[in-house]
Amino acid sequence: MAETPSAPAPPESASTIFGDAMPAAVQFVELLAAVGIERGLIGPREVDRLWDRHLLNSAVVGERIPSGVRVIDIGSGAGLPGIPLCLARPDLDVTLLEPMARRVAWLEEIVDALSLSAIVVRGRAEEPAIKQQLSGADVVIARAVAPLDRLWGWSAPLLRQGGRLVALKGESAEAEIARDGGAVKRAGGSLPTVERCGVGVLETPATIIEIERVGARGREGVHGRPPRRTRKDQTQ
Repeated sequence: MAETPSAPAPPESASTIFGDAMPAAVQFVELLAAVGIERGLIGPREVDRLWDRHLLNSAVVGERIPSGVRVIDIGSGAGLPGIPLCLARPDLDVTLLEPMARRVAWLEEIVDALSLSAIVVRGRAEEPAIKQQLSGADVVIARAVAPLDRLWGWSAPLLRQGGRLVALKGESAEAEIARDGGAVKRAGGSLPTVERCGVGVLETPATIIEIERVGARGREGVHGRPPRRTRKDQTQ
């Protein structure tokens, strides 16, 4: 039977980012290392990179989020980026949205174990019931969920006017904007912009794409197809 990989030691930057929540961050890493592979939450090669690639990379997204706002983590999975964001920014009202039952169970266990105020919701962002339940958010966050055009299509109905999508994208950011930026604008989003988080703190800063909801939702599809005209539209 293979030995369970041991949790890596935290880098010095972790204390700067997590502050008083550092013990809970260490506990989260230990739990991921202990059962994350077994539950299919992380790959075996990810254990050594849990701090730099996963927790810290996720937590620094908080630099782009105002104080006290409502945040939805779409496709939270193992809890990334939502759990590290909760730890680094306890002022935020965070909802962890995840469709898979086994991952929902994990998220509920983590929220309980770390005494977090986050809410776990099972469902998909595109489901009508989820749109109704969670609409009006200030910020939607996501990590490794979907291409930018599709991700915006899922995020926009959950955001209030002026709300923002903050998507962790890494090296693909510029290419995704070049490919999908026009479709995002036609679907009610601002021109996507690339930002760096954790500059001067992380060895490799996190790369994110930000999009603000500036247009009405639902007037055009993500791929630029206008909605079917109704009789009322045709008579105006």
